[in-house]
Amino acid sequence: MRPDGDDPEPDDYGLPRVDVVVPDDARELEREMLAYRREERRRRRRRRVRRIARPLTRFGVAIPIIAGALLVALLSGALMTAFGPKPAPRPTVAQLAPRPSASPGEVGGLLPDGTVDLVVGERTPTPLRDLRPGVIGIVPPAYECESVIAELAGRTHENVLNFWLVADPRPAGDEKGTSLKELKSCAGTAHYGKPLVLEDREGVLAGAYAPAAGAASTGVTAVFVQPDGVVGDVVQGPQAGPELTEKVRALRSG
Repeated sequence: MRPDGDDPEPDDYGLPRVDVVVPDDARELEREMLAYRREERRRRRRRRVRRIARPLTRFGVAIPIIAGALLVALLSGALMTAFGPKPAPRPTVAQLAPRPSASPGEVGGLLPDGTVDLVVGERTPTPLRDLRPGVIGIVPPAYECESVIAELAGRTHENVLNFWLVADPRPAGDEKGTSLKELKSCAGTAHYGKPLVLEDREGVLAGAYAPAAGAASTGVTAVFVQPDGVVGDVVQGPQAGPELTEKVRALRSG
């Protein structure tokens, strides 16, 4: 409308006339331009967020749940790797000594000729003379697991040797032999190197190296077997320390 209040006359196209005020200085539009740019930036940010979130929102809450489960699985695996039992090493096996200096079942001789079961999930029959090189721990009846088990597991592991645990099945008075479940539980106390569990139903190893049935228990019996199958030493009730460490280390060159 005109300032005098009368309606403007239509132009050649039949449209009413409009008074447009053009500022003399473009700086007068700066405030409007800044507001326009801010609004455009907000629109661009919203579009980017929608593009990123679209794959997650397409399936509702399923994707976040799956992502959380995968994260928990990865963290559990990392913790088990860091703090769980280390697997037993796989040492190189040499040929059996052709002419040992002592009879089988004695220090200086081979292990007795017999078979035990290696219990790893399933029972696997294993010749005794395949138990080399490494240490065989024979635990007496009613054995209370000692810290030396973890010590032997760690020392054999760091020297790339095996460590086997086997129970003496012979009863001692009213005390029965350590059960397989108790033996596995004792093996689980070692976190650096894991003992391999054996089952010797006939008591061949205990009969050859452990104290006689009914004798006073001195703890575990450690049988040190060299790479050539020769028994280098048998120690009743070994104790953690430099002497035990050196006996294990000597098996590598025995």
